[in-house]
Amino acid sequence: MKKFKSFLLALTVGVFLIGCGGEKKDSAKAEKRVIKVSTKFVDDEQTAKSLVKVVERVNERSNGTLELQLFTGGTLPIGKDGIEQVVNGSDWIFVDGVNFLGDYVPDYNAVTGPLLYQTFDEYLRMVRTPLVQNLNKQAEEKGIKVLSLDWLFGFRSMMTKKPIRTPADMKGVKLRVPTSQLYTFTIEALGGNPVAMPYPDTYAAIQQGVIDGVEGSILTYYGTKQYENVKEYSLTKHLLGVSAVCISTKVWDSLTEEQRTILQEEFDAGAQDNLEQTIKLEKEYEEKLKELGVRFYEVDGEAFNKAVAPVYTKFPKWTPGIYEEIMKELTKIREDIKNGK
Repeated sequence: MKKFKSFLLALTVGVFLIGCGGEKKDSAKAEKRVIKVSTKFVDDEQTAKSLVKVVERVNERSNGTLELQLFTGGTLPIGKDGIEQVVNGSDWIFVDGVNFLGDYVPDYNAVTGPLLYQTFDEYLRMVRTPLVQNLNKQAEEKGIKVLSLDWLFGFRSMMTKKPIRTPADMKGVKLRVPTSQLYTFTIEALGGNPVAMPYPDTYAAIQQGVIDGVEGSILTYYGTKQYENVKEYSLTKHLLGVSAVCISTKVWDSLTEEQRTILQEEFDAGAQDNLEQTIKLEKEYEEKLKELGVRFYEVDGEAFNKAVAPVYTKFPKWTPGIYEEIMKELTKIREDIKNGK
């Protein structure tokens, strides 16, 4: 009988301990994970508006286990400093230029090189090729999980104090660029004087004469109200404006499968929303800018193409032959588009 009572006591204690352990596990499951989302885009720009939707949907779908906090307009570190937060394993999602990935995997800059694409579709097909998917794997080895390369905001052109029709018109023009070799080399090749600075600083910099203008998309032009400073928009379309969405591999691996699924699905849906709205708004904003006194100029495309050619020779860290590989893929892509595939 004593042995039986001892057994019952041990069984009761065991059940109690298991119950406590189960409660602790459930509590851990319910613990909220706060992740900051940092971007340069201001609230009036479409990318920021699409990101608001992503954040709301992730927070809703995760039932309190995830809380994304969006910081727009460069409130938190962006550019090189932002991607460093990802690499260092912070609870951080970076939404900024693909060119900053090029600091860790140089060939990303080749994929987003000057005057490479003629349409959005060409680029979106390119990032789904094995060539670019391999770059994403290389980024993971550096601690960067690339959630998306699809956040387009338009082709970048010149917003300046004077019209730009040929590379000769760029001589002496001080243009803001991101802190990126790709952008610096591109503007230099076109004959301008690149001045690196965060985009949020450009509005005052133009007014103070520090720079003569900026390069960016129609959506950026309108959304950041640069039309109040400069009225000439020259359609060089020298680079495609596109952002990467990245998170630390350390953070990604620490999330549950459900949380990872939610993040991936919602950032993919957000990219599609951003693309659809960008296509719609480009024409709308062009008309609004014209009403605000902005003048649009076509450029000598052949002259600009010839001018940027040397840029592709300035990156010794690029994989030998990468440009030729990209052009081979791009030729196939254009053929598929032409044939309706």
